[in-house]
Amino acid sequence: MLERTIESILFRSRWVMAPFYLGLVVALFVLLFKFGAELLHFVTHAMAATESDTILGILALVDLTLTGNLVLIVIFSGYENFVSKIDPAGHPDWPEWMTRVDFTGLKQKLLASIVAISAIQLLKAFMNLDKGTMTETTLMWLVIIHVVFVGSSLVLAWSDKIGNNKH
Repeated sequence: MLERTIESILFRSRWVMAPFYLGLVVALFVLLFKFGAELLHFVTHAMAATESDTILGILALVDLTLTGNLVLIVIFSGYENFVSKIDPAGHPDWPEWMTRVDFTGLKQKLLASIVAISAIQLLKAFMNLDKGTMTETTLMWLVIIHVVFVGSSLVLAWSDKIGNNKH
């Protein structure tokens, strides 16, 4: 009886995570606001912008979009993996991956998104190098951080492959 009660409490405690995912939905709206502000700035300064400024503006929009995708992946996959299954019935435009991303897939998607975001930040830093707004030391650290993310992704993929081969 005591064991069943403890197990029931533990099983129901997964719902404590639901407010976290709702908070991430709020964060998506904040990100949307920042995207809108960046887009407005980009469009209003387009005529006077150099080619480099245009590319940097586009990269900023892509960066915000990838970050939004990352948050969305965490919301859906995390909720599905840790809280409750989502029933895609009745939603004809429901993306297939949303109900099939396990924890391993979630980790891989997260790291792939982080690597892409890091690469965009690095590219933006390279483009700002000639403007004097980026020091070589800062650029070096951005490269090191990016290489660490890439290396972590490779190690994670390799360890997941080894783990899957044993099963």
